Amino acid sequence: MRAYERLLKYVSYPTGSNPEATEVPSNPDEFIFARDLATEMETLGFAHVGVDEHCYVRGTIPANIENYDGPVLGLVVHIDVSSAAAYTDIKPQVIHYTGGDLVQDAEKAYVVSRDDYPFLARYEGMDIVTSDGTTLLGADDKAGVSEIMTLAEQLQADPTIKHGTIEVCFTPDEEIGRGSDFFNIEGFNADVAYTVDGEAFGEVQGETFNALSAVVRINGFSIHPGSAKNMMKNACRIACEFDGLIPDSETPEHTEGYEGFYHLIEMKGDVERMDLDYIIRDHDLALAQGRAEHMHRIAEFLNSKYGEGTVEVSIEESYRSMIEIINEHPRLLELPIQILKDMGVEADTSPIRGGTDGATLSFKGLPCPNLGVGGHNFHGRKEFAVVQSMDSVVELLVRLVQAIANEPKTL
Repeated sequence: MRAYERLLKYVSYPTGSNPEATEVPSNPDEFIFARDLATEMETLGFAHVGVDEHCYVRGTIPANIENYDGPVLGLVVHIDVSSAAAYTDIKPQVIHYTGGDLVQDAEKAYVVSRDDYPFLARYEGMDIVTSDGTTLLGADDKAGVSEIMTLAEQLQADPTIKHGTIEVCFTPDEEIGRGSDFFNIEGFNADVAYTVDGEAFGEVQGETFNALSAVVRINGFSIHPGSAKNMMKNACRIACEFDGLIPDSETPEHTEGYEGFYHLIEMKGDVERMDLDYIIRDHDLALAQGRAEHMHRIAEFLNSKYGEGTVEVSIEESYRSMIEIINEHPRLLELPIQILKDMGVEADTSPIRGGTDGATLSFKGLPCPNLGVGGHNFHGRKEFAVVQSMDSVVELLVRLVQAIANEPKTL
């Protein structure tokens, strides 16, 4: 079975993670998908297959090299999808792309515009998997799941592909930042790992954002508007004033590459109280921390204007860029970059404008860079994956597991 065929099947599981939930996994349908994956893993020759109480799916592909004592490789992928767009009743389709706009539904004029997404040009003559334009596709990261399962199928079918021990873990709730919360590093038994959770085929990423989260609380005072003069303190308007003091040029819609940002992701409340949730991102930790300090200065200014205690800011660190860990293990980047070169592809080593489970796992002791899965436009209705790119990711993984087996244990 080819990887895209698995993707067509896997996207039928409505596994959007729920940021409001307190239980793990946040969506019970993740358990359904996890258990079905475990059953399939057993048919593909995995050993020690299991699903734990937190919905982590584990399995081992045993080494087929006699007396193998090289590095144990981990492969990590998440089974949830984003809930930022509709994720139920997904209707995937395979379109042979011949150029121009990628038409998802001609009658409803749902298209992926070539003008808006010029990288479509590189896929002329290829086959593209997308939804009907009413939902996301779920290739983030069911494409990665599909590719790892297809890797396992190829290794089972062809014993001439010599490889070491491979540990696989499918995780829940990555899209809401909880994918590594209950990841058992010691029980995973891997020396190094990769997440297969990027976008385009050819991405080899060892650098993520540094991430902070900020909660801003505005404490107002409500009184009848007819007698509000010099009395009302409108938390809604003060919230707007707070956000107005965030530099507009430092928001996601105005930044790219190594440029960091503030991102207001939710506002809720009323005249009496408003809560604003922000994320802060930068590849430079000092710059990320500087943005946090700026938010505290805004609070101090508004408190001097409206009274102490009007604005409260609390900031927490979410994750750090894994580059400082990956730099200690340069072969983890060198190997896939060389394999891609052998395949005639120049690796894209641009930093991730986001994060992966690999960032947290790296700091927990499991160095874990990231590889692209062969897709684009994740988390939205214009998401798509490229059939031939997914095949190439599987080929990359096949070559990578062979290369890792020839490395020293202390890779």
